[in-house]
Amino acid sequence: MSQSVRVAMVQDNFHVGDINANAQLIIQRTRTAAENRARLVVFPELALVGYPPEDLLYRPGFIAQVEQAVTTIKLAVSGIDIVIGLPLALNGKLYNSAIWLRDGQCIAHYHKQSLPNYSVFDEVRYFSPGNETCVVSLNEVRFGLVICEDAWEDGPVAYAKKAGADAIIVLNASPFHGGKYRERVQVLQQRSRENDLPMFYVNMVGGQDELVFDGESLVVDRTGAVIRRSAAFQAAIELIDLTETGPVAITSGATQALEQEEAIYQALVLGVRDFVTKNGFSSVVIGLSGGVDSALTLAIAVDALGADNVHAVMMPSRYTSIISREDAEAEAVLLGVRYDVIAIEAAFEAFLDSLSGVFSGTQPDTTEENIQARCRGLILMAISNKTGRMLLTTGNKSEMAVGYATLYGDMCGGFAPIKDVYKTMVYRLCHYRNSLGRVIPERVLTREPSAELRDNQVDQDSLPAYEILDRILELSVEQDIPIDDVVNAGFDRDTVEHVLALVQRNEYKRRQSAPGVRVTRRAFGRDRRYPITSGYRRK
Repeated sequence: MSQSVRVAMVQDNFHVGDINANAQLIIQRTRTAAENRARLVVFPELALVGYPPEDLLYRPGFIAQVEQAVTTIKLAVSGIDIVIGLPLALNGKLYNSAIWLRDGQCIAHYHKQSLPNYSVFDEVRYFSPGNETCVVSLNEVRFGLVICEDAWEDGPVAYAKKAGADAIIVLNASPFHGGKYRERVQVLQQRSRENDLPMFYVNMVGGQDELVFDGESLVVDRTGAVIRRSAAFQAAIELIDLTETGPVAITSGATQALEQEEAIYQALVLGVRDFVTKNGFSSVVIGLSGGVDSALTLAIAVDALGADNVHAVMMPSRYTSIISREDAEAEAVLLGVRYDVIAIEAAFEAFLDSLSGVFSGTQPDTTEENIQARCRGLILMAISNKTGRMLLTTGNKSEMAVGYATLYGDMCGGFAPIKDVYKTMVYRLCHYRNSLGRVIPERVLTREPSAELRDNQVDQDSLPAYEILDRILELSVEQDIPIDDVVNAGFDRDTVEHVLALVQRNEYKRRQSAPGVRVTRRAFGRDRRYPITSGYRRK
């Protein structure tokens, strides 16, 4: 390699299915890169269609739009090479591909070889694997192309090296979970050192249903040293000069990974913003209880959409404490949102009166508790329907795991921001958000959590302490650790068996819950797929 090449890595938010808008974004970013004297601009995996397009890929009209968009891009830009991720139909097969455009011509293409079929990934359902190496010369520099999972396997990178590559470009649609950035760095460092090659890793950013893409695009040199890291959860164009001595960052900014709470909080904010706005909404309504979960959800919603676009509603019952009423109002005032109080007592009494004949001779139990939750759900859904605001639910992962929630009550809503956040992490995120500016009253963080559906109720009447519950769930739900090993980790066997029985029993509730942002390694839904009807029992 005797020449240098300026590479522009575009980390951006591509909307699944909106092919024309994505094509225009690619054209705009390419022109910006050219204005900054880039010779090559690289976009993420499947950028033209967004990731994951899922069964849209089965529609012939969808693939036809992809082909039309490629033609549009070819005609719109010249004088700079472009690498774009897209689905490519060839000889009756569909590939997860990258194309290399130069002055209106496609001079090369690459098909992803390692198709992930685990966790949230289902690429074997849609794509055929490629088996050919792609190396392209530009200014006497030879770039090898690979796509996402290919970099996690040594083969594709090693083959590109053998074919004469001076550097590797990795197109990615790599979703976020806690600690994911560090995993990527370790893989890239290993590949670069093994193959003595610098690597350009470009990732997309944005929310897509449950998934959030954090960006954090990377450039590492042949020794594995990180030359450049893009900011997390933000669109960016990174300019890198690849010289004889290695890559040199032209842009400057973020270089350190975010701390866990900051990363998760930013993921939740971006996930909420994109889900709400990409689905055609501009505002939300939230039931505010005075508890920690709704307080965190409110803060996330305001940070995502702005206070003017958030409506908080307190719905007290005969069991709602004065403290809860005061704290809910304080949260609304601190965040500057519209706040209404709508008592449910009259509705609750009306339901009890209507059911008095059927309930005659029975004692109050969770039935009456659920009626209260469903009164609240009805009110919130009515406000959502009347105002056009999306209803956000406020349940956390600990509750979703063991069914400590009411179907058609507090589970009502279009999106569940903290669905994948354990209760113990909820508190940590609240403290993090307060470190930026106090929006959650201290009393909310110190009082015992309660659903307040009966006199003197606290969560620990029904559940183990959340520190215990969450650890059992982490070991079992996320890691599939056998019961004996969970017990040997220091937990009471009866408690473990009780918790896991609740998890299994409540699959039917989770299946009917709103989608929520995925921030852990294994979320309910896309990651963890268990049958509702099952005779299996752990032993």
